[in-house]
Amino acid sequence: MGLLRYNPARTPFTNVSVLMPTHKYLAHYPPNLLTQVESMIEAGRLKTYLTERYPRPHTIANDSDLRDYVMAIKNQHLKTSPPLSKIMYDSKLHVVHSALGLHSYATRIQGQKLKTKNELRVSTVFKKTPEAFLNMIVVHELAHLREKEHNKAFYRLCQNMLPAYHQLELDTRLFLIQTEREGSFYE
Repeated sequence: MGLLRYNPARTPFTNVSVLMPTHKYLAHYPPNLLTQVESMIEAGRLKTYLTERYPRPHTIANDSDLRDYVMAIKNQHLKTSPPLSKIMYDSKLHVVHSALGLHSYATRIQGQKLKTKNELRVSTVFKKTPEAFLNMIVVHELAHLREKEHNKAFYRLCQNMLPAYHQLELDTRLFLIQTEREGSFYE
């Protein structure tokens, strides 16, 4: 089977959860893509598809390295965005709650000024993934510095920072399905 390609601009939104049973990570993808994914899973080809495209995991194993990685992306694409006070892997973030990463901010009043602290947390699930998937998660969370909601401007910003954003998001979801089915395959 060839590459699974996803371009949301050419695929109208459909509530596919009504049309066919699917995995929780793919709830809003179009039926034709779900059919391809289901056939790959049934034929046992999903792992091969992923390992051919992403043969190795990244080496960003600790919070310090993650901070350097995130700041390099932030400084390249979002120089004027608010600073991040904390960047870390978080073992409390569970993908099952739809949180692949987390951007949070707290606003405090200090005297006459409002002070905002931004934090970026990445699920520890992404310690052993291809760098492309970590990059997608980081770009997604950094985009929240400018756009709080998942709207068109948010996704345009993600694509501006990472042109293959939508394809990587799909592949990340496929990776999570495969990992959930058989465990990590980079160990």
